[in-house]
Amino acid sequence: MAISKHTGKQAIPRSYEGVVDLITHEYPALSAGSQQIARFFTQNPNIIALESINAIAEKCGVHPSSLVRFSQSLGYSGFKDLQSVFQTRLATAAPGFRERISALEQELTRKAGQGNMGVLRDLVVRDIAALQGLMDTVSETALADTADLLARAETIYVGGQLRSEPLASLLRYLLTMLHRRVILLDPAGGLAPEMARTMGARDVLVVIAFRHYAKEVVSIAELAPALGTPLIAITDGPLSPLAKNARVLFTVPEDEYSFSRSLAAPMCLVQCLATVTAARLHPGGATPRIPSVTEIARDQSARLPRQPEAAPHGLKK
Repeated sequence: MAISKHTGKQAIPRSYEGVVDLITHEYPALSAGSQQIARFFTQNPNIIALESINAIAEKCGVHPSSLVRFSQSLGYSGFKDLQSVFQTRLATAAPGFRERISALEQELTRKAGQGNMGVLRDLVVRDIAALQGLMDTVSETALADTADLLARAETIYVGGQLRSEPLASLLRYLLTMLHRRVILLDPAGGLAPEMARTMGARDVLVVIAFRHYAKEVVSIAELAPALGTPLIAITDGPLSPLAKNARVLFTVPEDEYSFSRSLAAPMCLVQCLATVTAARLHPGGATPRIPSVTEIARDQSARLPRQPEAAPHGLKK
């Protein structure tokens, strides 16, 4: 953080990225209530930018005065001062972003009192918003680094349990069809932590977890630095316990923790990671595709050519 020349004090960030870095740095020392607010702020920047302090406090589950105190603890004069940074982020976003959010909010209000079809409409609209948001949070650099790591790895370890288990299983399936050596660290037999201890510097660990984070997946992620294994994390924000050691971090924010939480955006991301890896394995070819087991059983020519033995890699963060 910059130091003000006039006061000698640390200058508070005036960019969204700076605010997230500040919150991430201060997070371990915050009280439980402030950590709850911090998670909401980093995972719901559009809500912070567009809604009133009372509406945000209600969604966050705290009193409005708590938002004021949280803002002041970061060095801002109050909530409005901090909110202005989030509003600046929206103002510089892609054209039409505000209109898109407004239209989605209006669509959500129309589902009230419409029974089961209203529930379906609600889920579809939220999925659309999540998928559109995915394009705002994923970078070309992160995708390229991931493709390079997954293409070079001798063995790819994948960990995802509870709600993230379908994502981990899909990634294992897709990468296996690319003839990558993949080990799924599932909880069967209680051996996942022991299997993870066989990781090395030439391997890659992909972990997937959202709040509330599966404890075993968090423990496995914490093994990676000591073993020298590059870590790719798919989680809900920079304050996730998976984020701190990640070589590549993908964040898919969630605005609620209800039973109906969608997997549409992270599932799309997993498919994308497999596709960019396929392109990395077969550069200069046609649009990459991943054959299915059924296709291979029917037509052996559908089988992708085997890749040469992976070379040591040292991709830097």
